[in-house]
Amino acid sequence: MKMQKSAKDVLNAPFKTQNIIFVFKGTIVGLITGIIVSAFRLIIDNTLKLLYKVYPYMVHHPQTIILYVIGTCILSLILGFIIRPQLLYVKGSGVPQIEAQMEGKIRIKWWPVLWRKFVGGLLAICPGLFLGREGPCIQMGACVSQGISEEIFRSNPNEERIMISCGIAAGLSAAFSAPIAGALFLLEEITFSFSPLVWLTALASSLAADFVTLLVFGLTPSLHFTYDFSIPVNQYWQLLLLGIILGLFGYLYQRVILNLSKWYGKIKFIPTAWHSIIPLLLVIPIGLYYCKILGGSHDFILDITSQHFIQYLSDSLPAVGFLTILLIIRFVFSMVSYGASTPGGIFMPILVLGATSGALYASIMIHLGLLKEVYFLNIIIYAMAAYFGAIEKAPFTAIILISEMVGSIKHMMPLLVVTLVAYLVNDWLGGRPIYGALKDTMNFTKNPAAEKLSTWFKHRQRQWRKKHLA
Repeated sequence: MKMQKSAKDVLNAPFKTQNIIFVFKGTIVGLITGIIVSAFRLIIDNTLKLLYKVYPYMVHHPQTIILYVIGTCILSLILGFIIRPQLLYVKGSGVPQIEAQMEGKIRIKWWPVLWRKFVGGLLAICPGLFLGREGPCIQMGACVSQGISEEIFRSNPNEERIMISCGIAAGLSAAFSAPIAGALFLLEEITFSFSPLVWLTALASSLAADFVTLLVFGLTPSLHFTYDFSIPVNQYWQLLLLGIILGLFGYLYQRVILNLSKWYGKIKFIPTAWHSIIPLLLVIPIGLYYCKILGGSHDFILDITSQHFIQYLSDSLPAVGFLTILLIIRFVFSMVSYGASTPGGIFMPILVLGATSGALYASIMIHLGLLKEVYFLNIIIYAMAAYFGAIEKAPFTAIILISEMVGSIKHMMPLLVVTLVAYLVNDWLGGRPIYGALKDTMNFTKNPAAEKLSTWFKHRQRQWRKKHLA
């Protein structure tokens, strides 16, 4: 009979693990990413607050509009010159490019992309284009980690991949002050697999980045509002209906955004790097109509969830029409903004579309007498998570992200129901994870050199895993 093994026989040898080293590296990435993203967020937030004063001033002083138009044209010229040398790698959110790099299909030069993403993102988002800050934040986090990996730690290919992974998590964490969502996004959208070493390093990086943002922006969640009433079980049919609607709407979003490059490609009289002139000029009349709708925009969500706005929607049927107009504007101009090869993300625009859709649905149901007014905020929160989860095909990230942004994990059951239904509807229609689909529209795989690099990268990755993770 064999003797039973002792603790010494089954535990790993002490002081041999590499986890602490990678946690240390991830923490450094998180701290630096947190500083850069905090500066990025501060500039955007303060500029948008300035726009809320500039546009009302132009409404009362129409003669100043021509000066603003001239300034906008100059800004677009500057933006085009900045992004043109690295246009393929800087345009859009940057997440599809990161995925391609993680697969070994392309190689991004971290410093040229980092500073162009920072400056270009500010020049695109600050004037009020319907773009999110989180895409640039994620790519900047990836560039920071790649730079540290190359210049300081001299990492091998697989170690660099782990470092870039933690930079991705840190970027999203700092963008929304949501560390768990940052790490989950990495697993659901980028790596599609669970590796304890990657997960641990990403979590450390996310926490470090979030720590910096907490020092800068405080402890209040970025979309903090209270919803204390729980939807009763006999109203769960509303959750199913809402999930179906959002799943269909999410599929429409995917169909449109994946055709944007094709449609913009038909504009031959403006070079691609300067397509930003189109949304930058079109945003001016939108701002003159309703400036709170500009940008990503956190402020717009907080506006439609304010007690004043809720009372306005409940008491006035024409308010439902106004909300419908806002939803159409948000959808159309989000597409116009993103398709113009501008540096900017889709996270926040998706959440705003979800919130607006939820507000419209709740308003209609309240006027029909099918929903009580106290559940208005609930529906908006559920709709944000469901719409995001359906489009991104990342339901866990959606649920945790909204919970962290709102600052509450209450009412988890209905949140899960709506998100799952929306996800299944979009999946049934043929929807894909949006970043992977956007990556495929860029045709990175058609480069033979990239294919050779991918094969080499995978070989080195297998060698590293045999040596270190066996």
